[in-house]
Amino acid sequence: MKTPAINPTGSATPAALRAFFQQCCAEARTAGRPQLVSISMTVDNLDPLAVLESIFEPDEPHFYAERPSAGFSVAGAESAVEFTTAGAGRFIAARDFIAQTLADTIAVGPVVEPFAGPHFFFAAGFGDESVPGAPFPVLKLFVPRWQVGRMGDSTVAVANLLVSADAPVDLITAKVWKAHAKFGAFDYSRARRKDRPSAPQMTEEIGGAGSYQRAVSRALGAIGRGEYEKVVLARALKYTTAEEFHPMGILNHLRQRYPDCYSFSIAGGRGQSFIGASPERLVRVAGGRMHTTALAGSAARGVSASEDAAFAQALLHSEKDLREHRLVFDSIVSRLADLKLTLEHAAHPRLLGLANVHHLHTPISAHLPVGTHILDLVARLHPTPAVGGTPQGPALAAMVELESFSRGLYAGPQGWVDHRGGGEFFVGIRSALIDGRTATAYAGAGIVAGSEPDKEFAETELKFKALIEALTES
Repeated sequence: MKTPAINPTGSATPAALRAFFQQCCAEARTAGRPQLVSISMTVDNLDPLAVLESIFEPDEPHFYAERPSAGFSVAGAESAVEFTTAGAGRFIAARDFIAQTLADTIAVGPVVEPFAGPHFFFAAGFGDESVPGAPFPVLKLFVPRWQVGRMGDSTVAVANLLVSADAPVDLITAKVWKAHAKFGAFDYSRARRKDRPSAPQMTEEIGGAGSYQRAVSRALGAIGRGEYEKVVLARALKYTTAEEFHPMGILNHLRQRYPDCYSFSIAGGRGQSFIGASPERLVRVAGGRMHTTALAGSAARGVSASEDAAFAQALLHSEKDLREHRLVFDSIVSRLADLKLTLEHAAHPRLLGLANVHHLHTPISAHLPVGTHILDLVARLHPTPAVGGTPQGPALAAMVELESFSRGLYAGPQGWVDHRGGGEFFVGIRSALIDGRTATAYAGAGIVAGSEPDKEFAETELKFKALIEALTES
């Protein structure tokens, strides 16, 4: 990536910006290829979700993610550059595309700031192969035309555009100059309040009533025969409401209700949005270190402090949940073994208390060797046994046979890669696909020896309850 020592917006004249774009055209002419031009500027404190709400268009792609407890929020809309792929090597193909794109990128402004410079946002399905009629491809990444990111008290706005040798310099100068003024003093008045729909008029279990308990019973039989140790089986419920769902009307509720989770919305530009509040980090890379988490084992929250503490204590000593958690932890260690990392982690799982559920989790971190890319880690870690199973091959084959729907983006790795090779991916669980007046919500549970079909069904019901409370005003 080329980072010339100029700041066309800092000069604060259209003439300086026009001269910069003329230089970019000359660079494209020399290279024989268009250049991705990324212009970053620090701005007064902006709320990325409020900005997205103001510029939201249902037929344009967008990506939004926020984790209030971690102090970050980022939103991007429209597409300057995009890439779609499928197959077992999809993350490696994405890594190569990013490298090629950055080789033809010109970035100016405070690119060392968090969320400055070009970012590549991902919508990645659970599986490697596409399903006919799916609303999202197996893997799509895009660099947004407009992006706002906030980390702590630092806010950066970014404009990205593809500039060819014969680009209309006057037109793009005017467009970027207008955006510069807009983000310098953002006016939220365009945004209209987007209420959540009232309670669903109809709820449909994909696969039919009783199908989940039957699938769990079949999985337990296979586990008893030694075919696999664990499989994660999910349910899908389709909710229909009188009013249309709108992602912007749901997201503010999610981030307030679940500050320790990744509240997110991903749109592919076809009208649908994949939204949720995921508690599970897949991997984060920053400052030469990687961070991941083993997350497995669940218990309900109590209605009183003493009941809640009793549930938490029981989870920490549950033989079944500790065994399930250990399967996830051991699998992560095994999948990263070839990288020769020195993994740092606690000796025993800790308790993660969310608004509606307790989880067992073990944070894991390590220094990364030079040359190891975040997508190398994503390719190894996805799908973790927390959303797939173990051993992986037999468990995933069983999942395809036992589940009555295609997962799509559910439980897939969603996130971003920045121009430094860092980034963050979370697992797309506690989520729903929004499409007009329908929302298809997903929830799963890990099935191991000792699981009981009715109890696993009850666990998914708990997760669905939290989702429908977020999706509607019920």
